[in-house]
Amino acid sequence: MSIFVKKNDYNKEIIKFLKNVLGIRPKNLDIYKMAFTHSSASSKNAVSNALNNERLEYLGDAVINTVVADYLFKKFPLHPEGQLTEMRSKIVCRDHLNKLSRKMGLTDFVVIEPKCNPKSIDGDAFEALIGALYLDKGYNKTKDIIINKLILTFMDLDSLFQEENNFKSKLINWAQKKNYKIRFENHEIDNPKGRKLFISQCYLNNELVAEAEDFKVKKADQFAAEKVWKQLQKKIENG
Repeated sequence: MSIFVKKNDYNKEIIKFLKNVLGIRPKNLDIYKMAFTHSSASSKNAVSNALNNERLEYLGDAVINTVVADYLFKKFPLHPEGQLTEMRSKIVCRDHLNKLSRKMGLTDFVVIEPKCNPKSIDGDAFEALIGALYLDKGYNKTKDIIINKLILTFMDLDSLFQEENNFKSKLINWAQKKNYKIRFENHEIDNPKGRKLFISQCYLNNELVAEAEDFKVKKADQFAAEKVWKQLQKKIENG
């Protein structure tokens, strides 16, 4: 993880990374440098806009979901909507994007304050990189790179699709079998950075058993469900 780098060397390393991993030469290097700048290390431009990767992360997330949905729709023409949604969720979940980012060596380029240690920095940087790539090269080129140079190169899709990591679905199915009432409540909470942050609270039989935060409601639900599911598995193991 990069804390401080000499500007010229850093620029050269980014260009080398983009060429070796993505097979491109950047038209606008600054936008990729912004994709690698964590909010803790952001500066401001002449009109006081923050220069970091949060907006690019938002854009990249939308592009990734669109590309993966299109890819799965065409690759599996007989699969129903629910199964396609499940497969897409497995590919774009935070855990796998974090792993993909580390495999690519992307984390080495992230500029961040030394005392800051966010959990999702790897996946956030990956999404921001895709946002920068989309702005620099357009949708069709970005789509080709996401599928052929990233997903098919760094992910084992066959093994991935065999994993059962939709904790919310597993928890709901378990509760139905046990005749438990389960519900998720979502609330927007204060966030000093200005970006909407949501908290998901998971209730079993009207008792709050876990809660989690994320910038997206669905992901907050998954994180809360994962906490509950792991609690249940621990109780089972301990008898």
